[in-house]
Amino acid sequence: MPSVVRLSDVSVVRNGATILDTISWEVQDDERWVVLGANGAGKTTLLQIAGAQTFPTSGEVEVLGTELGGADLFELRPRIGFASTALARRIPVTEKVLDVVLTAAYSVTGRWNEEYEELDVRRAQRVLDEWGLGAFTERTFGELSDGEQKRVQIARAVMTDPEVLFLDEPAASLDLGARESLVRTLGGYAKSADSPAIVIVTHHVEEIPEGFTHALVLGDGTIRAAGPIDEVLTAATLSEAFGVELTVSKDAGRYTARAA
Repeated sequence: MPSVVRLSDVSVVRNGATILDTISWEVQDDERWVVLGANGAGKTTLLQIAGAQTFPTSGEVEVLGTELGGADLFELRPRIGFASTALARRIPVTEKVLDVVLTAAYSVTGRWNEEYEELDVRRAQRVLDEWGLGAFTERTFGELSDGEQKRVQIARAVMTDPEVLFLDEPAASLDLGARESLVRTLGGYAKSADSPAIVIVTHHVEEIPEGFTHALVLGDGTIRAAGPIDEVLTAATLSEAFGVELTVSKDAGRYTARAA
């Protein structure tokens, strides 16, 4: 199976602090990965590196068969779906929802002088319909609830039919109803054979959708465990990563962690 992401001995050092320390990791095109770890473990930085949003201090990164550093990012990034809080902050609150999704075709976050074909507009509308947002096309991004904004971000991320999809804490800050609705929708998407490789970052095992196949646990910038999800998400591994004794259970494809 072809790999969509390959990291070899990747390190990131900022202001003298090591954020990631000699990380080696590979994602295949039919895998769905969840990345977990405590605050400061390096999860978001790992996602940004793997998603070609930033560069490592050292090591080699290959995304979609292209080595980062020698790539034309303008050509590469439309092949990558990426959604994060940092990216959302760059979306103008006055931007129409349809344009938020449409501008993914050029990897920009605000419509300006780009030219779009009618095919692009129809594609953006279809994606919004698929994510339950068909009635929101003319509303502005700033008018939406947190849950609706999260869905728009994901719709934007899949607009270009990406070959790999990265989601940084897609359910963060959502209330219980909105979280469960989003996680259920993501689970359906993850189980589709037509979906790309997916990597999500989360703090909470309860936010892992059904259909995810692999897990990576980070601690202090290093990989503590990585592999098939049921082998990695154990009480022992998560207790060590989060610094508290935990019990872990699984029911109907969903995980729960509680203090022991």
